[in-house]
Amino acid sequence: MHGQVDSDGTMRDVYGPFPRVLDCWYLTGPTAAGKTGVGVELARRIGAEVISLDSMAVYRGMDIGTAKPTPAQRQDVPHHLIDILEPDQDFSVANYVEAAHRTMGEIRRRGREVLFVGGTPMYLKAMLRGIYQGPPADWEFRRAVEEEARRVGIEALHDRLSLVDPLSAAKLHQHDVRRIIRALEVYKITGVPLSHEQLQFEEGTPADRCRVFVLGWSRADLHRRIDARVAGMFATGLIDEVRLLLARFGSLGRTASQAVGYREVISLLRGELTQDAAERRVRVRTHQFARRQETWFRSLSECRRLELDDAACPAEVARRVAELGRAAFPT
Repeated sequence: MHGQVDSDGTMRDVYGPFPRVLDCWYLTGPTAAGKTGVGVELARRIGAEVISLDSMAVYRGMDIGTAKPTPAQRQDVPHHLIDILEPDQDFSVANYVEAAHRTMGEIRRRGREVLFVGGTPMYLKAMLRGIYQGPPADWEFRRAVEEEARRVGIEALHDRLSLVDPLSAAKLHQHDVRRIIRALEVYKITGVPLSHEQLQFEEGTPADRCRVFVLGWSRADLHRRIDARVAGMFATGLIDEVRLLLARFGSLGRTASQAVGYREVISLLRGELTQDAAERRVRVRTHQFARRQETWFRSLSECRRLELDDAACPAEVARRVAELGRAAFPT
């Protein structure tokens, strides 16, 4: 799938850089950190509309396993980029960034603040540091290069990339065929090395010049919250939700099928796992996913972590975030 999925389901090409966005509010954190509840309270307090920062919330029908905002929360505070695609469609980081920039403009024209809420680290990094999508695919060129790789070997292609884009070549394993071909393709179409366009993606901004807040919990408390959420998902109908999705679409798309919880239930429905084993696997994989999220957040200089415990209520956390954010950007 190439290009942007518009709200009416049509496709168009996305070509070029998207700038970094540092003048919005961001509320993030690992799964089960309480982002949705705090986000609603914060949006009320600062006069914002919410743009979801969740790679799975874009899919209709994937509700229980993604812990989307409730209908009441979405009625209370407008939420965007939720339920915009069917789960058999793919959705890239560039698709998300383009949609987010368009939605930001709409919100600002209404005189409202923009608040991103969610825990997909790659989306967060792309918004904070910008992303270069590059030109649409040249399929004829790709086929020719793939044939060349079969004839002379991928190592020769890697050497060729070293001549035109040494930075990309140094980063890519010499057997990473897909990315080597893409880097060669971008240079062939634009005349500019892909690495030159992507440099800003690694340049951070100090946290005191941003409004990016991470809800942090101790490892033990976060695992307890995750386990409670997983149990609740199964108790409130996750298996039936997945069964209905498979009955309607046959299978989930490449992106949606990566969602923790859904792939395990699919294995359950195929008879490959018992329910107890599926729940156990979802808990373990969600713990692992949360650790990866936290590693990402620590790597981003823009993030400011707020340590929470069970005494913290969403309204009080939102008040703290609002005060810190206004101090960073005084009016």
